[in-house]
Amino acid sequence: MMNYAVTRLAGAVFAVSLAFATQAADRLRVAADPVPHSEILNFVKTLDPGLKLEVIELTNGINANELLAHGDVDANYFQHVPYLRDQEKSLGRQFAVAATVHIEPLGIYSSKYKTLQQVPDNATVAVPNNVTNLSRALYLLQSKGLITLKPGFDNPATHQATPQDIAENPKKIKILEIESPQIPRSLADVDLAVINGNYALEAGLSPARDALGLESAVHNPYANILVTTPELAKDPRILRLARDLESPEVAKFIKDKYAGSVIPVAAVKS
Repeated sequence: MMNYAVTRLAGAVFAVSLAFATQAADRLRVAADPVPHSEILNFVKTLDPGLKLEVIELTNGINANELLAHGDVDANYFQHVPYLRDQEKSLGRQFAVAATVHIEPLGIYSSKYKTLQQVPDNATVAVPNNVTNLSRALYLLQSKGLITLKPGFDNPATHQATPQDIAENPKKIKILEIESPQIPRSLADVDLAVINGNYALEAGLSPARDALGLESAVHNPYANILVTTPELAKDPRILRLARDLESPEVAKFIKDKYAGSVIPVAAVKS
């Protein structure tokens, strides 16, 4: 009798453990920046409650591609393709793009000037210090007439620029490289700051309203993407989340909530 009871108890414990393991396996763990990525994913949770989506908000210093490579998350949503390709080289690991969702136009901001025409000679411009966003910032400064890059630097998707590639600098502006998350805090200490859209939003800035100059969304190679591993690229949960993120409902949410500061790729294509 005792053996039978023990067997039943062991069977019940195994069944419960199996149920928890199944639930854990069903979870889709996605690492994302707080704004706007986590906000968009949390909207997806309301849109598609059957998808067991666990949103893991990133904090400064956490590399979401390392998390993905080590199996700590199933996907991440925070980056654009040029950054991803640079990360693949650094980590020696290939990833897979599962969905292309939105564009956060890079912007030029100032707490001292209202227009770019007011910027004086020898002004200091804070720019991101990582390779891809530094290049992106220089192309933006060129598009607004503040600098000219060397011949051949006309396509940010194929040619990454550095300050050494500046050919003309009529205002003799000084390029100050800072870690991207820190740039909004440095805004009062510089004349201009080139800030990523997500960090601008987190700092209470509205790119569509507050930027003195914004990237164009048309033919913009910096659309933010959902990234996973090649092994999970065909996972039904990943495919389902990709469909959700590229849906008209999510595009409408982005347009309504961010009012031009974040632009759904679907709106650019249409």
